Amino acid sequence: MGLAQAMAAACTPRDSVRAAARGARLAMDGSFAAISAWERERGRLRVLVNEGERRDGEEEFPEDESYPVHDFPEITEFLHERWVGGGGPHAWVDSAVGDRPGRRGEALRRRGRGTCVVAPIVLSGRAWGELYVARDEGMADFDEDDAEFGEVLAAVIAAGLAQSDRLEEARRLAFTDPLTGLANRRAVDMRLDEALEEHRRGGAGVVVSLVVCDLNGLKKVNDTLGHAMGDRLLERFGSVLSLCGAMLPGALVARLGGDEFCLVSVGPSADEVVRVTEEVCLRAAELELGEGVACGVASTGDPIGPVKSSRRLFRLADAAQYKAKAARSAKPVVAGRDTAVVRLADAEPGGPGERRRFRGRA
Repeated sequence: MGLAQAMAAACTPRDSVRAAARGARLAMDGSFAAISAWERERGRLRVLVNEGERRDGEEEFPEDESYPVHDFPEITEFLHERWVGGGGPHAWVDSAVGDRPGRRGEALRRRGRGTCVVAPIVLSGRAWGELYVARDEGMADFDEDDAEFGEVLAAVIAAGLAQSDRLEEARRLAFTDPLTGLANRRAVDMRLDEALEEHRRGGAGVVVSLVVCDLNGLKKVNDTLGHAMGDRLLERFGSVLSLCGAMLPGALVARLGGDEFCLVSVGPSADEVVRVTEEVCLRAAELELGEGVACGVASTGDPIGPVKSSRRLFRLADAAQYKAKAARSAKPVVAGRDTAVVRLADAEPGGPGERRRFRGRA
């Protein structure tokens, strides 16, 4: 597999950068490779990955290994003076030998390496960072031909990074509601499936909870004030739900579509989830638009019976939410603490007739 293909096949940006460094190291017969990003706001080169034969203190994915750009004036020389002056991004060779090896040469010597090639990575017309490939002492030194090859590899890496960025953005959009920026139904389904599998393996100790929210008064806002104001209400409630969801570690907050939202919690107790949902109801009632929210909660931490699929958890939470809406309840209705809700959800999988009965009481 080529360098570009390996980067494209990577699952995450971190995997992509590691694949790029490894591919460049192997292609140049190096013993070590690193890729660094130029953080302009900090004036530093931050190391993203160290690949190959690492020395003491060199982590594969360092948390904060970075170097002031002014310690390496050649990076600004090549990326600004020569490139802006009409040349292309230019790679060069540094060596540990000589009377004045420079900072890179000193670093090579200190770590038992002989030579290195440094190649600027240019992305979307801007200097993005650098590719660094080194050989240990005793190996053949890099030469100018290697530097030219390093330039080619840096260009391939830049193309791979651009593709990875586009793929990451596409992945993000595929699981994001465009109006509120929250997760969407696809993301919820995936998270619930994973959570319930974890629940099945871990038993009652892994509590999975689902909160379904129906925003009251959206149609009225749309009809009287316009859809722009309706969108504003959706966005504001999304912010409320996100803020409250942050009280539950690891919670996923989503818009299911229209005026329906949900929250998935894995770990916190049912009581904690109910408490947070009560806070959601209180804050939603204080919004300048709309008429509050109806919330239903279903949690494996309550007596709701076995939950073999996300569909059943949705039926329970959905039935509880419809009861809350029919009763115009200012607090959430909790399946398992309301036996009628559990009977309703289990009696009729789709439940539309029973939902109308709840609504008819309103």
